[in-house]
Amino acid sequence: MNSPRFTLTFTPTAGKQLEALERDKGLEKRLKAVRKTLGLMETNMHHPSLNAHEYKSLKGLHGEKVFATYAESKTPAAYRIFWHYGTKRGEIIVVAITPHP
Repeated sequence: MNSPRFTLTFTPTAGKQLEALERDKGLEKRLKAVRKTLGLMETNMHHPSLNAHEYKSLKGLHGEKVFATYAESKTPAAYRIFWHYGTKRGEIIVVAITPHP
């Protein structure tokens, strides 16, 4: 079995957002979509369903380019995962897990 190509590191904000999704039984479908997307981010960042693109209105804490990845589409308030590359090789910093702004 191949090991993940990327390691995900969650900011405190993103960690709390994921925990809130896990606690809310009414959002189980969204949680499943978010978990699937996080898994694809670890193993196949080029998967077409991720629709990863630079989100130009945000910058990382140190000026990094921030990207948005789709966890859902064609859904009201579809969830997005916002992230940037970390300083370590193969590291992705998950900044936020939230409905599309």
